[in-house]
Order: sequence, then structure tokens, then C-alpha cells
Amino acid sequence: MSTAYTDRILALAGLFQAARLAQQLAREGRAEPSTLAASVQSLLVIDAPTTESVYGGARGVRPGLELLRDKLAGAGSNTDANDVEIARYVIGMIHLEGQLRQRPEIQDAVRRGIEATLEQMKFFEAAENGETLHPRLVEKLAELYTQTISTLTPRIMVNGEHGHLSNPLIAARVRAALFAGIRSAFLWHQLGGSRWQLLFSRKKIAGEAANILEDLGANQAN
Repeated sequence: MSTAYTDRILALAGLFQAARLAQQLAREGRAEPSTLAASVQSLLVIDAPTTESVYGGARGVRPGLELLRDKLAGAGSNTDANDVEIARYVIGMIHLEGQLRQRPEIQDAVRRGIEATLEQMKFFEAAENGETLHPRLVEKLAELYTQTISTLTPRIMVNGEHGHLSNPLIAARVRAALFAGIRSAFLWHQLGGSRWQLLFSRKKIAGEAANILEDLGANQAN
């Protein structure tokens, strides 16, 4: 499956998936645990051998691929408010990624913080009650996001239910999801992605996402 363009689409799917996760958490107070885990854990993969391995395999960004396939193929005339909100989060994360690229000292702080988090998590027991993500891991990554990414401007303003956003655990998950989205945006840019492609290559992106999903389906059948 791995080609340069496929890798780029996988990273873009990671970005869109993170935007959708932030939206779900803020509005509904919940998100699919395995999808959230795949996105958040991508932050811990610092030196990945392949793009797929960042997400634990291409299946880790299946929901993001489905978003690309379903939302970028059309002309956009039937776009609803949820799609507009996801697009706003995506644009915001791409902008912050651009700011981050110009601030090597913050990049270094992010890397050191992730390395420290990995080291600290060795001393915690596995997540309880069947949780895919350890709450302490989410908390540490959210703190790192606040200390680093949140110092860049403009900050991403997340809309949602006040009751959810005022819940410390949900708020931490939102920050971790945005953090993961910026990590995917950084990877997407490294692989040759640009804003112009989102404007002028929408159908090509959607087509490649559909091809990857077909491959995933075929592999699952086998």
C-alpha cells in the first residue's frame, strides 16, 4: 500500500480524524475509544519507520479516511454545519503546525515533553476498566499541549456543550486530540502536503482515501 502519495493521505486522514474527535468530545462528551487511542498514541511515535506505523497501521485512521472519501469528493454544495466546523479545526491545526515549524525551541520542548511522558508512564499500571487510553497519559499530553502549542496564535476555539468542556477529563481529551491533529499536520507537510492540495485536489484526495479503504476491506476479508 505504501507510496509517497498514499503516505500523505494517511497523514491527512490523521488530521481530519483528530478534528472529528475534538468535535465529538466537545459536543457529545465521548468518542470511539479505539479511534481516540490510535490518534493520541500517534503522539508517542517520535521516530516512526513508516507512516502507517505512526497510527498503528492504516486501520488506525479508518474514520479519517472515511471523512476524506465522503466529504472531499463532492462539490461542497451540501456541506452542513458540522462539516464547516471540522474544516475550521483542520485549518486551525494546519496554521498552528506552520507556526510550530518556525519555532524550533517549541519543537524541542514538545519532543522532550513526549520523551518524559513515555518515561513516566512506565511507572503506571495499565489502564483499568477496559479503557484503551490511560487517563494519566491523556492528562500529561494535555498539559504538554497547554505548555507548548497553546502559546502559539491564534489558538483553536473549540465549540461544544459547556458541561463537557468544563469536565477536566473531557477537556484533556480534546486537547490531546488537537495535539494529535497537529502532529499529523506536521507529518503531512513533511510528506509534501500543502493547503493548495486541499483546495484544488479534493477529488484526487478522496479517490486515494477510497482506494486505501478498499485495500483495508480486502485485507480484512482475507
